[in-house]
Amino acid sequence: MGALLLLAFLLSIPNICLGKDLITKTQFLRDGDTIITEGGTFVMGFFSPTNSLNRYIGIWYKQDPGKTVVWVANRDAPLADTSSAVLKITLRGQLSLLGDKGHPVWSANTSRSVQNPVAELLDSGNLVVRDADDENPENFLWQSFDHPTDNFLTGMKVGRNLQTGHEVFLTAWKSENDPASGQYTLHLDPTGYPQFILKNGTTEIFSSGPWNGLRFSVTSEQRSTNLAPHGLVINKKEVYYWYNISNEFGSSRFLVTSNGVLKSWTWDDQIKQWVSFHTEPSDTCGTYGLCGKNGVCNIQDYRSCGCLDKFLPNNNATESLSQGCHRRTPLICHNNGSSSDGFLKYSDIKLPDSKHSWYNESMSLQECEQVCLRNCSCMAYSTLNITNGGSGCLIWYGDLVDMRTIQDGQDIYIRLAATEIPGSQAEPNHSSPLGRKIKVLVLCLSLPVVIVLAGVVLFWYFCKTKNTEQKLKDSIELPIFDWSTISRATNNFSQKNKLGQGGFGIVYKGTLDGGEEIAVKRLSQNSAQGLPEFKNEVICIAKLQHRNLVKLLGSCISGEEKMLIYEYMPNKSLDFFIFDQTRKKLLDWPKRFNIINGIARGLLYLHQDSRLRIIHRDLKSSNILLDVDLNPKISDFGLARSLVGNATGDNTKQVAGTHGYISPEYATHGIFSIKSDVFSFGVLILEIVNGKRNNEYSNKYQYENLPGHAWKLYKEGEPLTLVDEYISYSYDVAQVLRSIHVGLLCVQQSPEDRPNMSAVVQMLVSNAVLPQPKEPGFFVGRRAIFNSESSSGKHATTSLNEVTMSSLDPR
Repeated sequence: MGALLLLAFLLSIPNICLGKDLITKTQFLRDGDTIITEGGTFVMGFFSPTNSLNRYIGIWYKQDPGKTVVWVANRDAPLADTSSAVLKITLRGQLSLLGDKGHPVWSANTSRSVQNPVAELLDSGNLVVRDADDENPENFLWQSFDHPTDNFLTGMKVGRNLQTGHEVFLTAWKSENDPASGQYTLHLDPTGYPQFILKNGTTEIFSSGPWNGLRFSVTSEQRSTNLAPHGLVINKKEVYYWYNISNEFGSSRFLVTSNGVLKSWTWDDQIKQWVSFHTEPSDTCGTYGLCGKNGVCNIQDYRSCGCLDKFLPNNNATESLSQGCHRRTPLICHNNGSSSDGFLKYSDIKLPDSKHSWYNESMSLQECEQVCLRNCSCMAYSTLNITNGGSGCLIWYGDLVDMRTIQDGQDIYIRLAATEIPGSQAEPNHSSPLGRKIKVLVLCLSLPVVIVLAGVVLFWYFCKTKNTEQKLKDSIELPIFDWSTISRATNNFSQKNKLGQGGFGIVYKGTLDGGEEIAVKRLSQNSAQGLPEFKNEVICIAKLQHRNLVKLLGSCISGEEKMLIYEYMPNKSLDFFIFDQTRKKLLDWPKRFNIINGIARGLLYLHQDSRLRIIHRDLKSSNILLDVDLNPKISDFGLARSLVGNATGDNTKQVAGTHGYISPEYATHGIFSIKSDVFSFGVLILEIVNGKRNNEYSNKYQYENLPGHAWKLYKEGEPLTLVDEYISYSYDVAQVLRSIHVGLLCVQQSPEDRPNMSAVVQMLVSNAVLPQPKEPGFFVGRRAIFNSESSSGKHATTSLNEVTMSSLDPR
């Protein structure tokens, strides 16, 4: 009897740390206990997420002071009271979490039982149930690696068991602080040739493209790594992807975030935190099927979507090419393999969605072409495995979906009518040999004359501009890039490098010799934004440093050519997302609220904390650039004004800015101040919440502009009606209501009533009671926004929201 009492007493003592990596039939895990892997890599125990009282069983890295959880047992069955909770293993080998009164909360079901079951936490982070005397992985009764949550760890296999049908896939947390199963899932889709698919519910939002023997097609050669063994395994039993990074390279993991992003992390032992080294989707072109059937996405193109050579946009589209493309010349297919069709090679492509595909591992590329040519449903083919010179055959049936251009991408051969194939016998020849010889002769004779004349003109031009150019360079306190460097970086200002165009000129993407990506703003010689604006932008932004301001790296001045060199923003501008019916889906409410707060902090820096007190004067959605993580950066300071001392405003005879964002006092009297920027910011808030441009309300609604429409809904007690339907599933009601309220405070008619940016920043993040907004500027119902007799009135009713005015006479 005494021995039994002693045993009961010992079992009742709570363990601060069990000190072992096992749960046995006599050793349980209670709240306050932890078990640690043999090598000291992982810990398992009870935890609560930030700002939550719920308790969960989880696994985290021991070295991580932030306790990053990589697996959760009872993610969909949280415990509110753990006073009697216990994780134990039953005699049959079932690992169970028991709650109040011994009721089961979660269990790891096993298909068979053993005599002496234990649960062990391995150094890989894998929690396994096995026989105490059998460490063979093939005989594990259950393992957490077969039931992951949101993290893909080294040694894990993500895929499908073809014999049992069991699928191993990742499911994101519901939110950053709620580990419940969220809406985003990552699957290795074995339909056709395997590829990773990220889903929002049942909707595909990202595809990795097929595996090519070294990497998935979405990953360029530059971004791939061979530091760790990894690969795709396909056999009769299973299809899965795996990777195995040894300890010498540190801990690594892949995560599906609660907002639908794939992130790769590695542990930096010096700074003791996780560092993200890759994200997918990495840019707009990562959106699944963005450009429709047979369309191709090019992140360097301002419109993103386009058509491959020999293809035309569907529905005669000129602006948006998201409806896909079709062949310029229809196919004429004969299944006997005749030459009515052929194949054209397209390079540097992320291969299409491979669900409707077929593959053969031993075929040559020539055999692959013949197989595809003989089948009228076959639309393209490519090399299956690019290692060791290439081998195997991968062919696609039907329309090609989810293609994009990618540096060091792959080659794909797409079926076209034979007349479209250069060099084919069916291709028409429009010039005779004699005609070609005459053209060559004329060109050779005229070339020396042209060269001499060009030399004379260039010499005269150089002498005229040399002194002016040098004076301008001397007045700018910025690194000066020479013309050859920028020309080389932009591939001689190639159209393929063009990012966008405005009244000032064209913006190109470039890559410097050292690999740094840049954006080059090349001012047009006919631009309304001339030398004064160029100098002004340089002076205003050269020494400004803030995370929410785009960074100016330098300038380039050569003759009449003037260029500004900026850091490159891969996701372009806010208007590119927020007003596009497809891309706006990528901006859920947390992202939009982060953008609002980022713009506010950037403006506060300009108005109050910078070396100069700067009024931007042209704050609008197209001047908010987005980095790779969709963080906002204010750009384009060509119209900005710096103020001396404690001044907060000034007036001008010429109004410069963009209709829809200009404050009433500036548009009508030429008076601008920091409150003018506040008004523009208020319009931006309402556009971000609503997802429509201010000028879209000019004819459709009772009130002439978005602030007026928002004001009407606010007065009627229905402000949430303003919210964009695409974020109805993700928004925080309190944050949205506060944002609308702050937006209305910013667009009030009188500048004295508008808050300054310091107050705005505080209003957005605090729970303090906000003052009631007054009537917004330009709130005039169906009347014209400006006096129709004034010179500004005509412009105000016809100019588009995104067009910057270089001059407008105030009344």
